[in-house]
Amino acid sequence: MSVSRRNFIATTALGSLALGIEAQDTRATDARGARSQVETRSGAPKSTPPILISSANGWNGIDKGYQVLKSGGDTLDAAIAVGKTQEDDPNDNSVGLGGLPNEDGEPQLDSSCMHGPTRLAAAVGGVRNIKNVSLLAQAVMKHTGHVMLVGDDAEKFALALGFPKENLLTEKSRQAWLLWKETMSTQDWWGPGLADPNYKLPEESGATSSLYELQRRRIEELAERLNINPEWREFAMNSVLYPPHGTIHCSVLNTKGEMSGMTTTSGMAWKIAGRLGDSPIIGAGCYTDQDVGSAGATGSGEENIRVVGAHTIVENMRRGMSPQEAGLDALRRIVRNFKEDEKKLRYVDMKYYILRKDGAYAGVSLWSGPESSPGQFCVHDGQRRLEPCVPLLKGEGLGFPPKSGAVFTGRPDIRH
Repeated sequence: MSVSRRNFIATTALGSLALGIEAQDTRATDARGARSQVETRSGAPKSTPPILISSANGWNGIDKGYQVLKSGGDTLDAAIAVGKTQEDDPNDNSVGLGGLPNEDGEPQLDSSCMHGPTRLAAAVGGVRNIKNVSLLAQAVMKHTGHVMLVGDDAEKFALALGFPKENLLTEKSRQAWLLWKETMSTQDWWGPGLADPNYKLPEESGATSSLYELQRRRIEELAERLNINPEWREFAMNSVLYPPHGTIHCSVLNTKGEMSGMTTTSGMAWKIAGRLGDSPIIGAGCYTDQDVGSAGATGSGEENIRVVGAHTIVENMRRGMSPQEAGLDALRRIVRNFKEDEKKLRYVDMKYYILRKDGAYAGVSLWSGPESSPGQFCVHDGQRRLEPCVPLLKGEGLGFPPKSGAVFTGRPDIRH
């Protein structure tokens, strides 16, 4: 990834939400020019159920979810079908098998779900050795009187129900972790955090770009000495320089007006062992109210927990906001928590995926993203497609943790 793609756009306008508020035609068109939506008064698109709304990385599984609905299946089964597709894919490093590990080199997975018709909810967190944590969360709902199980005991529960125990650390993810470990980055997630008033951002200078290139070259040299697979080297380097987040959310509405939602993740790469983000938190990473709608999130989990984003959005819709308005309001609360400090906000990422009971929907994002790849979300109402997220702020986030001007030199004892 080039430095220019990471450059912060100086024209950020915190006071003006031009991209997020201006009326716009967001209807999608398929290859034949067919339109399957109408628009609500607010300009937000609306579809006839069955409909699924997911994060963009739900693309591979959303067809399976739609077929579950078309065949008369349950809405939660449809949502889980979307997440499970990627949990099963070892090449997806954001969830399930192949998910990037914590700082100790162990993948720990989280998931939550809500079933509209029964108004039940369940979640699991910090789970090792069980790849389909979306199914495990559903099992907590079906087989216990509890809402959340975590850690080793959640794994024990899974094994008692017959879930297979698997090593979730693929060789590709292991090599990326090894490269990260050898860059001496082990303090990335040790406090204070970005939102803490005592947190100090690294100073920037005109030499930042050249320092970045020097750091990248030295990490590449280390990757060669560690014999990182050349096919994975670019992935591993980017994972070190910009630790990725990975989460899938899906909200579902069927022809009976029944709704459900599901979120699944492997969390932040290289996180402190035991860290839970927003994905397993009912009301933050996932929330469904059968009377109103469903919402979920991907991005900076700690910031979303602080505003209870998914619940906030559904309650906003209950009070009459459109899906788009409801999502933008939740994003404004994140901005408020940072006192509109644009220097910190550029290291925050957040997207919300929103579906109202009448079929109106929206995807919103904190940042518009780079022109070459703006924020998107996935829709399926008989046509599978990606639609643009409506951004609150114009510009591109930089990713956390911020990089200082210090240049990595590598450990002196690395040998072939």
